[in-house]
Parts: sequence; C-alpha cells; structure tokens
Amino acid sequence: MFNSKNILITGGTGSFGKRMVKTILEQYKPNKLIVFSRDELKQFEMARIYSPEKYGCMRYFIGDVREQDRLYEAFHNVDYVIHAAALKQVPTAEYNPFEAIKTNVLGAQNVIRAAINQKVKKVIALSTDKAANPINLYGASKLCSDKLFIAGNAMSGEAKSIFSVVRYGNVVGSRGSVIPFFLEKKKGGVIPVTDERMTRFFLTLQQAVDFVIRSLETMYGGELFVPKISSCKMTDIAKAIGPEAKIEYIGIRPGEKLHETMVPADEARHTLEFKDHFVIQPILDWWASKSNLIQKGGKQCPDNFSYSSDTNPEWLSIKDIRNLIESGAWD
Repeated sequence: MFNSKNILITGGTGSFGKRMVKTILEQYKPNKLIVFSRDELKQFEMARIYSPEKYGCMRYFIGDVREQDRLYEAFHNVDYVIHAAALKQVPTAEYNPFEAIKTNVLGAQNVIRAAINQKVKKVIALSTDKAANPINLYGASKLCSDKLFIAGNAMSGEAKSIFSVVRYGNVVGSRGSVIPFFLEKKKGGVIPVTDERMTRFFLTLQQAVDFVIRSLETMYGGELFVPKISSCKMTDIAKAIGPEAKIEYIGIRPGEKLHETMVPADEARHTLEFKDHFVIQPILDWWASKSNLIQKGGKQCPDNFSYSSDTNPEWLSIKDIRNLIESGAWD
C-alpha cells in the first residue's frame, strides 16, 4: 500500500510517529515519508537516526497543525496522512484548555480542510479511549476531533478524500506513560497508584502501529476502528515493576476514571464486531452506501454491549506484564 506513495505523519516525532516511521521504512518503499511536527530539536535528533542521506524518501517539515496554510503546503502531492499530533496529557489539557482546543479540535479541522484542498486520498486520525464518554477536556477534545474526521467524508466532494479514526487505549511505554514513571519511582521504594480498583486497556507501540496500518489499508471512510486488546490492573503493573516496593494509594486525580471504555453502550447498536477489532459505524445518511461493504464478516453487537477495561475478557497477569517489560516490547 505504501510502496511508491507519499505519506505524511503529523506529530511524527512523538513515540507513535517514530515507530510508524521505523515500520514503514522496514516494510515498504515509499516515495516520500514526511515527518511533520513543530519541534526542531526532536526532528534533528530523529534525522540522525533516519537521515535523508541514508533514507532518500525522508523529509522533515517544521509546522503546526494550528496553521492551515502550512498544512496546505505540506499536503501537496501527499497520498496518505496519519494524524498523530495532539496535546494528550490530561492534567496539561485541564490547566491549558484553550491550547488543547487549538491543537486537538481546530488542528483537526485544519487537517481535514488541507487534505480535501490537496486531494489527499486517505486520512486516518488517532484517538483515545478517553474520547468515549469523556469526563476530561482531553477526552472531550478528542471526541470532537473524531466527529470532525467522520464528518469530513461528507465534505470532500469531488476531492474524494476519505477519513477514518482509530481509537485505542494506553500505549505501554509511550512518552509520559505509566511504566517509565513506575520504573523511576521504584528506585525510591514507593510506587504511587491512584486507586487499587483502577484498570486500563494496554497495547504495545508496535501493536498500535500495526493496527493503524491495517485500518488505513481496509478503510472505506467513516469507520471508527477499535482494536481488541488486553486490560490490566494498575496495581498489577506496580507489582510487576517493583515487587519489593510499597504501593501508596494517592486518590483519583481530576479528570480520571476508574475504568476506561472504548465502545460505549450507547454506540453498541451501530457497532460491528470482527475477530480482532470493532468498527463503530456513523449514523449518517451517506454511510448507507458504504455499510454493506464493511459489514461483510462483521457481527452486530447486542444492545447495551460495552467494551470496557473492567469487563474485558482479556487480561494481562503480573507475569505477563513483567515478561512484556523484560522483553523490551514496551519500548
């Protein structure tokens, strides 16, 4: 799919972006692979690993998704866009709400407009489990972004650009995630956990990248893809990382949930279940012409079904978590 194509990744210097670049370079032969981000230092450091001299397809563009004109320039002759740029830290978004909206919501709007203007073939946007029944600004901003991307399919007209969304849980070991934090805290003999009941969805960075590539390949435009992944207890992560450390319960922070959901019960009636993922279909008139294509092989979820981290049938044990960390798969 990527061979001889031009691919652009917004937020390309983040954890996901770097792994996506690595995967594409190892498995495909793109014409151009464009890293679009606003941090020149991160681009400089990334270019030392994936230099344009060694990898002739690599391009590094400084820019911000908040700037529509720059996106118009960057998207010229681009075939596929993977939109990974976001402000994703919950406390940061709560403390800087206007900035979160500018990047996560207005940035999504800019990406959609630029993609249609430049006739980009496919755009896939990364979302989060926090966008399902959101209780914090980050989740609410990503839900808004999701809705914008789905609606983009009705706006593209003659450009024929199509848009879909991938929603997944916590990426193990990504920048700012809990495992590096716990590894640091165990040195002091105490690991802080917000609540002993707390559960989360977890997947590795490579799982996330592989799922996005599969979704990009199979999308018709309008789907919200949700992978089937494992849940784990936060206390089990702490025990796997620091079995001799003391666990200190510090209470749930503002904007946090005890459990996360990726398919809310209210969306079950228009959700299809496949072997390794779910597809949440839009309830929009234009989707009817596509739904018969995606439904092949899918099973309608029952009413009141929900895919939540506390009721998930797949769980990581303490041993599983320890093996995952020791194997380096989380890095």
